[in-house]
Amino acid sequence: MTTAPRQELVLPAPAKLNRLLHIIGRREDGYHELQTLFQFLDHGDTLHLRLRDDAEIRLTPALPGVPDSDNLIVRAAHMLQAETGCRLGADIHLTKRLPMGGGLGGGSSDAATALLGLDRLWQLGLSIDRLATLGLRLGADVPVFVRGRAAWAEGVGERLTPVELDTPWFVLLHPGIEVATGAVFGAPELTRDTPPITMARALQGGAPSWRNDCEATVRALYSQVADALDWLGSRAPAMLTGTGACIFARLDSEAEAGRLMAEIPGRYTAFMARGLNLSPLHAALER
Repeated sequence: MTTAPRQELVLPAPAKLNRLLHIIGRREDGYHELQTLFQFLDHGDTLHLRLRDDAEIRLTPALPGVPDSDNLIVRAAHMLQAETGCRLGADIHLTKRLPMGGGLGGGSSDAATALLGLDRLWQLGLSIDRLATLGLRLGADVPVFVRGRAAWAEGVGERLTPVELDTPWFVLLHPGIEVATGAVFGAPELTRDTPPITMARALQGGAPSWRNDCEATVRALYSQVADALDWLGSRAPAMLTGTGACIFARLDSEAEAGRLMAEIPGRYTAFMARGLNLSPLHAALER
């Protein structure tokens, strides 16, 4: 007996942290060679996908300053239609919680949730490998969200090896600005010659030895990020995620995270979340 197609899905699009980020070189095409550790958080955006029997893709609400033609959710949906010849469509409602330009991978995560969710809604049956390959066309961070496992990443972030990291609580600050990734990677002072290390060596060193090579450059370019790093770092070991603007501190317990949250000045937007090695998106799809 065939199963009737689902008419709608509500799926998470979780945030990620770069627990470590080394820049080991610059390629001829202008992209940077990276080594990083990705981990998910139990906090993020939500996509509500409803099946349409025509080919229309309708996204609500529109993101300020981002036309639908540039939105990664819409681009993911159209790519999936083009690749498979699917003539179905979807109404997609986005509940946006992750700040744009925050280094939490919100746009990439939204795109990955759209790919996996529409593959399920449209009953396409594509493999994770195929969906990850499609996701890479949308952005270097999309494959890790498609695959859904905490990972050691190399290349531009697309060569992934699953890892098991500690799963502490984190407090995250957003200083109220958007960091332009292009400006950070284009800055002459950015460190681009960190010696490559093995995954085993990175994991052996553990969180106390991890750093983000973008942090010094972002500090210099954005005083608000520098101030947030200084404030949070005076209370717990703090680090930039991605190219920022968000800062995170690792705490050993939910209670410690809660106490730190109570101290945060009103000039910052903040939240606390648990680190996860399995993406909440994949946990939801498996239920």
